[in-house]
Amino acid sequence: MKTDRLARKGILKIASYIPGRSIEEVQKEYGAKRWVKLASNENLLGPSPKALEAIRRELPNIHFYPEGPSPVLRQALAKTFSLAEGNIVISNGADNLILMIANAFVDEGDEVIMADPTFPVYTNVTQIMGGKPIRVRLQDYTHDLDGMLNRVTRKTKLIFVCNPNNPTGTIVSESSFNQFLSRLPGRVIVILDEAYGDFAEAPFYPNGLDYVKDGKQVIALRTFSKVYGLAGLRIGYAIGREDLIHCLYQVRDPFPVHRLAQVAAVAALADTDHILKSIQLVYEGRRYLYKELEKMGILYVPSEANFIFIDFEKDVEEVFQGLLREGIIIRPGKTWGYPTCSRITIGRMTDNRRFIRALKKILTNR
Repeated sequence: MKTDRLARKGILKIASYIPGRSIEEVQKEYGAKRWVKLASNENLLGPSPKALEAIRRELPNIHFYPEGPSPVLRQALAKTFSLAEGNIVISNGADNLILMIANAFVDEGDEVIMADPTFPVYTNVTQIMGGKPIRVRLQDYTHDLDGMLNRVTRKTKLIFVCNPNNPTGTIVSESSFNQFLSRLPGRVIVILDEAYGDFAEAPFYPNGLDYVKDGKQVIALRTFSKVYGLAGLRIGYAIGREDLIHCLYQVRDPFPVHRLAQVAAVAALADTDHILKSIQLVYEGRRYLYKELEKMGILYVPSEANFIFIDFEKDVEEVFQGLLREGIIIRPGKTWGYPTCSRITIGRMTDNRRFIRALKKILTNR
């Protein structure tokens, strides 16, 4: 029997998520060298030393199953944010939480609204469940909230708002988001993806926690992959009204987060010094890269995240390949429909300076 008759309807048409190229991958093609990866928005400061120590202490226990609901981490998060534990669900990364949301709420034929471009997993999970993705093009690289409202129908179930948006780094303001929520039908759930929210400097940045405490129909997504530097452990959490979070528990895996990730996240959450250093690294790097890009006459989108969306005004593939030869990995924008653009992770100052030196060399020698 043909696979298309066996597979769930529609999944064979899903465009696979393509991550930034890994160091291991490019080494096979370009050889071993001192690589700098600025492609995947990782925290190049690394994890908290306290998280590493917690992992070392927990290693002898990995023959035991982890505690399924991650109770110690849930308690720590509840205390940190003054929430009830019932407002929180933990899973193996924000990606998995997005899938859980689709499993819990999207029926076949439901419509799910999102920006274009934004994090592509929103589209993928919608299609897996037989829903219909409704993509609304960005305006000035930012969510068009009015345009999204205009696409709401009786079939709309979810709206994803990635804030700051991946890949552009832009945000919607608190006032515009409040107006947006006030005009939505009560049946629509808003998923506020705040994976990069720790890096936002703007005073008008809306905090998903406030909407959860106000009982709004909002689920906020957060991750330990970015500011906490635990991307390789895959752990994140969602906060929302208890009735909404209960639905996510209904579709949750029995043991989604392993023991090492749980203890590392608890330790990282408490290491405020490392959190502040990670945020300051991004603030300093943003200012430096803005200044250098302006000197070179290169266009960029002002960012509230730990990356910058850059427009080279030429096919980015030439720049991408040139930087690879210099030992630097970036993320070309073709995957988002921006063939002249690239998303650049903000790294340590040594990484940022090396990127600028390599970029000057490439553009000078073209």
